[in-house]
Amino acid sequence: MDVSVMSMLPQLLEGAKVTVLVAVFAGCLAFGAAVTAGLCRLSGWRTVRTAAAVYVELFRGTSLLVQLFWLYFALPFLGVELPKLPSAVLAVGLNFGAYGSEIVRSAILAVPKGQWEAATALNMTSYDRMTRIIFPQAFVRMLPPFGNLMIELLKSTSLVYFITLADMTYQAMLLRNQYYPMTPYIFALLLLFYFVLAYIVSLCTRWAERKAASGRM
Repeated sequence: MDVSVMSMLPQLLEGAKVTVLVAVFAGCLAFGAAVTAGLCRLSGWRTVRTAAAVYVELFRGTSLLVQLFWLYFALPFLGVELPKLPSAVLAVGLNFGAYGSEIVRSAILAVPKGQWEAATALNMTSYDRMTRIIFPQAFVRMLPPFGNLMIELLKSTSLVYFITLADMTYQAMLLRNQYYPMTPYIFALLLLFYFVLAYIVSLCTRWAERKAASGRM
């Protein structure tokens, strides 16, 4: 079959746009869910801690693929029908938000006790103490593990192929069905695309670490 590897790039690039879209929205949702759940796990109210623990254990303890299927295929039976993109963003974002909550919780607890005591001695409110003293210090500690988590999130977006969302993996499978003898080259390109995107996430994380840590030495 007379086809070049370069001729496959436009279709994979179209899939890359969808992959990046899912990763960006899911990443934002994951970060928001992680911060919220992480702070709730440290709440003085037992009901709040319990609700956060249920969310974390539920999403960490079940398969992301099953969660994706449940949102897209099962919810319509309950009268709620979500399009493919929102289903993918919700499943991936909430799943990784559950893992990220432990990063937030542990980073906050890692702030030296003296910082808590100093903020209390200054008669700061709980809100001011957390937003102005504790969380900024914890945020620097969160960045490296969050960078790793975002790379894992990016790679996990390949699962949206199973609900036929036209991401890179979906496009690669279409190319494979169309040009079967070119299968090794198609998946080599797919690996390269994921590597490049993951490396960009890694570079962005390092830049954020430097910016967050500047002036704190």
